[in-house]
Amino acid sequence: MGKKIFGYELIMDLHGCDLEVMTSRKKLQEYVDKLCPLIDMVKYGKLMLPYFGTQKPHTKGYSLAQFIETSSITAHFSEHWRISYINIFSCKTFNPKVALKFTKEFFKAKHVRSKFFVR
Repeated sequence: MGKKIFGYELIMDLHGCDLEVMTSRKKLQEYVDKLCPLIDMVKYGKLMLPYFGTQKPHTKGYSLAQFIETSSITAHFSEHWRISYINIFSCKTFNPKVALKFTKEFFKAKHVRSKFFVR
């Protein structure tokens, strides 16, 4: 019995992000709107983009969830540390290098730590 692949996941921790980008609802919507066609994904439903965690400086910020027809894109943004934590998971293959490059440039990150998994 061969190994079955369920999906592909790119996990990115982006440090030193542009605060104006990561705190803007409009820019976060733009990120998802541009990323999906770039990696050949189709959005399913509306972007969920709550702002919460205001009780502690390190938890305050936006989180996003965008379902795609093959799974989801999720992210959490720490304004305090200027770090963006972004995951792309899909049953359909995508180019992680393209997604990583676009994401790093979009958030103007100074440093990125990433992992790509075949699950």
